Amino acid sequence: MRFNSDDVQYIVGTPETAEAMGNLKPMRPFDDGVLAFLNDLSGALRRNREYPDVATFGFWCRKAALLQEKAKIDDAGERFGKGVVFHSTPSNVPVNFAFSFAAGLLAGNANIVRLPGKPFAQVDIICDAVRKLLAEEHRALAPYIVFVKFPPSKAAADAFSAMCNVRVIWGGDRTVAELRQSPIPARTTEITFADRHSIAVIDADAYLAEERKDTVIQNFYNDTYYTDQNACTSPRIIFWQGTKKAEAKEDFWRRVHDLAKEKYTLAPVQAVGKLNALYTAGANRKVALEKSEDMLVIRLRTEHADKGLMDYKYNSGFFFEQEIDSLEEIAEVCDLRCQTLTYFGVKEEDFRAFLEKARPAGVDRIVPMGKSMDFALVWDGYDLIRQMSRRVTVI
Repeated sequence: MRFNSDDVQYIVGTPETAEAMGNLKPMRPFDDGVLAFLNDLSGALRRNREYPDVATFGFWCRKAALLQEKAKIDDAGERFGKGVVFHSTPSNVPVNFAFSFAAGLLAGNANIVRLPGKPFAQVDIICDAVRKLLAEEHRALAPYIVFVKFPPSKAAADAFSAMCNVRVIWGGDRTVAELRQSPIPARTTEITFADRHSIAVIDADAYLAEERKDTVIQNFYNDTYYTDQNACTSPRIIFWQGTKKAEAKEDFWRRVHDLAKEKYTLAPVQAVGKLNALYTAGANRKVALEKSEDMLVIRLRTEHADKGLMDYKYNSGFFFEQEIDSLEEIAEVCDLRCQTLTYFGVKEEDFRAFLEKARPAGVDRIVPMGKSMDFALVWDGYDLIRQMSRRVTVI
């Protein structure tokens, strides 16, 4: 296996580190040394004010929060990590790799993480902090951590896949299909995060009654524009319920536009892409374009959102929109591809009643607006600690 391939750039660790991982002893989930390392990493990253996603990861991996997660795993004392986890992370979400890596480490494993190919300052900040900690007070964990970059390379994917006990693939159906060309050992666990989409439900009356509307809009912006709407958690279809839908929509979208105009940069290629998506959707679906003063917000009104509507999704502020009288009307889009439902002003008991009655094939998370990208150790329906560890029973 060519761990020193010219295609592979080692950002944290070395080819020798990767090659030796197969001989490491697995750790228990939530190992004390891992908790201490992540807590120190948290301290280093939470001071960052320039990149909210870096600070969010730092806040997530503080020890107090992780101990709460440990308390949810009632059989942690009977578990060990499965060995080596190879993470292939998405190219368009800069901090995703850090959450995936932390989950693998918390489960008790050594980790080889393929970093995003695109340059992101957030990736550099986190990698620098990890390197510093591994060089100083957390040297004992250095054999368990390798971060790499490589262009599409079957040789590199083959090498890392052949030695892993768990393979985690983020990035969509095409990425999953490509990596599956690289064989994994027969007992290796594979966790795939394929193409997903998300939706939002807003109660118009609750929105109009809300005094802190700017906070609502900022939360929506964080769920959508902050990642160019590329995250699988970013809502693509906005459903409106309530009695004053027209008034609420007018105020909501005006505020969204104003915030996007202030904070968001729409590149020419994105504008062309949105225009092409608009024409394609219009040619194939019964939709109507809502009036907009520019390309920052594109809204296509539909009378009936079905699972095929997401074949025409786009990003960078491109939304389908439907008015509904009850949650039952969203059931058809809650198929296997539907991941997260964000909401504002809808009651928890209403969602529980909807789930019990509709029992949708999809929707893995229902979270308040602004929380769509808050990572959890149960993600896309996978219990990551249990999926990446093995339970040893003694009778």
